[in-house]
Amino acid sequence: MKAEVSRRNFLAGMAGVGALAAAGLAGCAPKAHEEGASAGKEQAPAAAGTPDWLGEAPEIKDIAETRETDLLIVGAGNAGMAAAAYAADQGVDFIVCEGGTQVGATRHWFAALDTPPFADKEPVDRQRLMGEIVRYSSGNCDQRLIKMWMDESGEMFSFVDGIMSAAGAVVYADEYEMPGGMGGTPFYTSPCEHHYADASGNRKGIEERNVLFEKHINEAGYQVTYGHLLAKLVREEGEAGRVTGAIFETDKGYVQIDARKAVLLATGGYAANPDMVRALSPVTARSVTALGYNQNNKGMGIKAAMWAGAAKDLTSATMIFDRGLVAPGTPAGYTSESIEAGDPQFPGNGQFNPGTQPFLKVNMAGERFANESADYDYLPHAAAQQPTGTYISVWDGNFGEDVQRFHTLGCSAGTRMGVQAFKKDDGSYDLDAYFEKELADGRLQKADTLDELADKLGFDAEAKKTFLATCERYNELFDAQEDSDFYKEAYRLSELRTPPFFGATLGGTLLTTIDGIRIDHDCRALDDRGFPIEGLYAAGDCSGSVFSGNYPDQLHGFACGRTMTEALHVVKLVAEQ
Repeated sequence: MKAEVSRRNFLAGMAGVGALAAAGLAGCAPKAHEEGASAGKEQAPAAAGTPDWLGEAPEIKDIAETRETDLLIVGAGNAGMAAAAYAADQGVDFIVCEGGTQVGATRHWFAALDTPPFADKEPVDRQRLMGEIVRYSSGNCDQRLIKMWMDESGEMFSFVDGIMSAAGAVVYADEYEMPGGMGGTPFYTSPCEHHYADASGNRKGIEERNVLFEKHINEAGYQVTYGHLLAKLVREEGEAGRVTGAIFETDKGYVQIDARKAVLLATGGYAANPDMVRALSPVTARSVTALGYNQNNKGMGIKAAMWAGAAKDLTSATMIFDRGLVAPGTPAGYTSESIEAGDPQFPGNGQFNPGTQPFLKVNMAGERFANESADYDYLPHAAAQQPTGTYISVWDGNFGEDVQRFHTLGCSAGTRMGVQAFKKDDGSYDLDAYFEKELADGRLQKADTLDELADKLGFDAEAKKTFLATCERYNELFDAQEDSDFYKEAYRLSELRTPPFFGATLGGTLLTTIDGIRIDHDCRALDDRGFPIEGLYAAGDCSGSVFSGNYPDQLHGFACGRTMTEALHVVKLVAEQ
């Protein structure tokens, strides 16, 4: 594909947008330099049977520099930095290469089992926990890999806690009493989520984990090698050929780093690669309205591993939250303007946390179409089968009281806790102040009557009549305290009678993809036959064998917990060689 900027200019430009890209909240991504676009590199057309998004491995003619290490870590995100910090402690010689200009954004919440912060709680029921994970993946997982996380996550916590505590951070153990939800379906919520903040509970009062990991390796004499974009892996010939290193594209030419013991891919998913998203997860392209991902995550680690003979998960999996707030009338999916410009982007960015609250939700025809008391991705997935792929969430002036009663969990609980800061002396809530930003930019609509709200949301003719009738029907269900239409729990019903009324146009916010290279219980990349490829490991979102279809979001912190546990497991194996 044709590049629109030079590599040198691209890397220079990334310095200005690095923070937004790492946080995954930039409104418009810079045009990335595409594979196969540099001088000195030729890329053959895709072979018959090769997906267009995968293409062929580039032929690289000139290597400007060659280096050598024991462990090559590709990617400086949650997996890569955990691996690097642990390798520094284990005396493993390593190089960590990152395509961007800073470490990846830290996912603060992570799960680990039976740790000291939970010592006074009931032990985790591992049988039930394994059952939940396997059920969510429909069996498309490696249970030995999941057990490895269960068995070794406590050791991972101890390592992380040592670094965080030394920096003055305080660990908080998050335990949730499951009040219901998911239409009343029983769900085992294990006591295993951790996060760090200062003594007052302020997370912004401490340095982020990945930043501390970088300082930790700096003190040991190592540093992150920035501006190194993975171009391809190096593998010996033959089915038993070992992966011996990788080649990176830099502003000084191609650099080859040989790994005497192992290469660990920690490159993240493919959320920022529209070709991969549309090909591998069509429902995502149909249901998402906002980006929340690291815009460096273009799936390059997955592609490079597949070029080297590794196999990918057979099913896709994404982490989508029902919080993609957009202006009325905005459809889901990549915008037509960005597609025409050759840089597909979703229309919004970030997360509107109240979108998760189980208020009445209707499609663009004004009809209720699902049980709103659901996991984060259920509504966006259901809406993908509705007109425009978006839907409307509606609530009234009782919002503050309603969300307290709903008592949602995980990061969704931020709504009921956050709105408390806007509670007035008379017990009511200052909703205008709470929703100030969204009301000002026009994404959230407010009206004195439902009729007026319908107009502001773009309902007209029959759709408006249907919307108003749906609101009336919802009031009837509230009065009866029984949802005979979709069977939502009674305590999560609400009425629409007290002005002002609010309407939010929503789709999904895409955080990341979590299907990747198939790995075994030792995180070794597997080939199409199911055999490990010597020397090649993967951890985190570029690896697979855990999730299928979606993320079990009531297992709070599981994704990041397994990511760091996998990273440390690989380092332990390398240290033993």
